[in-house]
Amino acid sequence: MSGLKRYFPILEWGKTYDKTTATSDLVAAVIVTIMLIPQSLAYALLAGLPPEVGLYASIAPLVAYAVFGTSRALAVGPVAVVSLMTASAVGQFAAQGTPEYLGAAIALAFISGLMLVVMGLFRLGFLANLLSHPVISGFITASGLLIASSQLKHILGVPAHGHTLYEILLSIAGHLDEVNWITLSIGAGATAFLFWVRKGLKRLLLGVGFKPFLADILTKAGPVAAVAVTTLASAVFSLGDKGVRIVGDIPSGLPMPQLPSFESELWLALAGPALLISVIGFVESVSVAQTLAAKKRQRIEPDQELIGLGTSNIASALSGGYPVTGGFARSVVNFDAGAATPAAGAYTAVGIALATLFLTPLLTHLPQATLAATIIVAVLSLVDFGAVKRTFAYSKSDFTAMAATILITLFFGVEQGVVAGVGLSIALYLYRNSRPHMAIVGVVPGTEHFRNIDRHKVVTGERVLTLRVDESLFFANSRFLEDKIYALVADRPNIEHVVLMCPAVNEIDASALESLEEINHRLSDSGVSFHLSEVKGPVMDRLKRTDLLNHLTGQVFLSQYDALVTLDPLTAHISESHTPKKAARSNVWAGPEI
Repeated sequence: MSGLKRYFPILEWGKTYDKTTATSDLVAAVIVTIMLIPQSLAYALLAGLPPEVGLYASIAPLVAYAVFGTSRALAVGPVAVVSLMTASAVGQFAAQGTPEYLGAAIALAFISGLMLVVMGLFRLGFLANLLSHPVISGFITASGLLIASSQLKHILGVPAHGHTLYEILLSIAGHLDEVNWITLSIGAGATAFLFWVRKGLKRLLLGVGFKPFLADILTKAGPVAAVAVTTLASAVFSLGDKGVRIVGDIPSGLPMPQLPSFESELWLALAGPALLISVIGFVESVSVAQTLAAKKRQRIEPDQELIGLGTSNIASALSGGYPVTGGFARSVVNFDAGAATPAAGAYTAVGIALATLFLTPLLTHLPQATLAATIIVAVLSLVDFGAVKRTFAYSKSDFTAMAATILITLFFGVEQGVVAGVGLSIALYLYRNSRPHMAIVGVVPGTEHFRNIDRHKVVTGERVLTLRVDESLFFANSRFLEDKIYALVADRPNIEHVVLMCPAVNEIDASALESLEEINHRLSDSGVSFHLSEVKGPVMDRLKRTDLLNHLTGQVFLSQYDALVTLDPLTAHISESHTPKKAARSNVWAGPEI
């Protein structure tokens, strides 16, 4: 993209927009709208906000993303994890149901949006890489469990509170004698129905002759059916008068534009949670967008996605909504329904706006237990214990980060869980890289290949020690390299040459450079020459700007085999006894990148 098209992707896909594309987008929008109405209400409930706020957060943000987003299928709006994080963040400053609570949620969306836009303008999308996949997976699994447990109070019809699993379950246990059995019947029945719809309805419809497209629409409309039936039952039998908690009056009409609070104390308090929500939301959104784009050989621009999500959150705040991001389930439905451009999201916004104008009076008697069932069924699909098992089998360090994220999120809170996961991931990364894999190598007989002496049958001499380092060299591992070389030389009194083989070294920072200079100096005092081999071009370019090469007691070799031929011809002769003769060549560094 260039010029305006880079920041306004709509100018790119809008040039080829035609009737066929519009039809595909409209069909997808109808399906997503049907799915999004009950989800928006439910996620607002999860965030501790009035249900209409969920609808508001599903209108303007979709239009903003259609203008600034690069994904053709991503569906932006309220999602479970961000709703939970919103409740956790805002609940520290105000009580649910108060104007201050709503005002803080709106401010949170605005701050998050500004952060995302700034990150996009400065191309800081790489910061999301601080969250490793095991940490993200662990956080989402823990959040799913936490969200599901938080909705049990609505299923049981009991009062309960708490932000951690322990607090929630303890509070619910203390009110079990207050269970409303009508509410429980509604909640349990809706939950069972929605699980069945997700797992078995489409198969049943196909079995009785429905076309796949229609069967898919009816399956996606399962939550709408649950809402309609339970709302009708609640109205007919006046269940609200029998202790069943209902949504109540939902204001009709479109949200009025408004500015968030600019109180400095509130902004400072919300800055940390807003950053976490921004990063978590971006990682979740861009992962979904990239997956769907790859299926159609399209591409997204991560930095522009930051701007798209940022403007969506700002639009949400200005229209009375709360933080939003790209949702996995909605986006997959949007993709499968044939969405061809982000305009599908704008059409969905129109559908939600119409629902806000005309359908909200019909939802007055909607039981909160039905919305809780919708949330539980949606979030339990996020729980992936299989990923925990796979990570444990593959990498104990990654499993440690994942397990810590899960446990801390469940028992201390969502923000603490994310921070702990990121911190532990960085600490483990630094630990692993501070002890890089290094191997003494020898030449494979009859070849010019060098392999680890502990894994292969190779030829080594007594005069030359070749150490291959399999990581870039930087401040965290440079001392480890020094200690390793000194220990190896001390154990081998016949060594005359040490060759550091660098095929995997992509960078040498200033600390590592000083370590190489110190190694060169100390080996020289011991009567041992220090050499380098297979140094990559960009690394060599930087070394040429230093004094290391001027004081190097040995040479820089283009290949390790050249080093062996020069430094230990006898060993090279033994190894090449079955090797065809080759043309003469230079055996020292000549400049080209390898």
